[in-house]
Amino acid sequence: MWTAGGLIGTTWSQIQTIVPFIGIGILIALLLSRQLTILSVNEEAAVGLGLKTGRIKSLLYVTVILLAGASVALVGNLAFVGLMIPHIVRPLVGTDYRRVLPMTAVAGAAFMLLADTLARTIHAPYESPMAAIIAIAGLPFFLIIVRKGVDSSS
Repeated sequence: MWTAGGLIGTTWSQIQTIVPFIGIGILIALLLSRQLTILSVNEEAAVGLGLKTGRIKSLLYVTVILLAGASVALVGNLAFVGLMIPHIVRPLVGTDYRRVLPMTAVAGAAFMLLADTLARTIHAPYESPMAAIIAIAGLPFFLIIVRKGVDSSS
């Protein structure tokens, strides 16, 4: 199950173990969201504004590792979610990470719930692999993104 990704077999005790790590990671990400927005514009501008970019980048790397590790430990490898949801959210809320990060967390959770519900109901009483549902949504999404990138570079 873990290599395919999904919520099959996830227990409440596993969730209780992982929630503190995810909570701390989200809190740190939200606290650093202003600095992340400035860094995303231009690193030289961030230095000019007095940000200690080395320290902030290190904290952000640790936060990403913490959040990704906790998520993968709980549900396995569902990479499309982490790549797809921020691309969907950013046009809706703008480029300020103070809005992007919380909305991405909510939209990602909602997407996971939708994918899990579909996986459990499409072929009931059997459960379809959740990774397959996410891949079915993710593949066309990334083909559209790649197509837009090719069109804009012409």
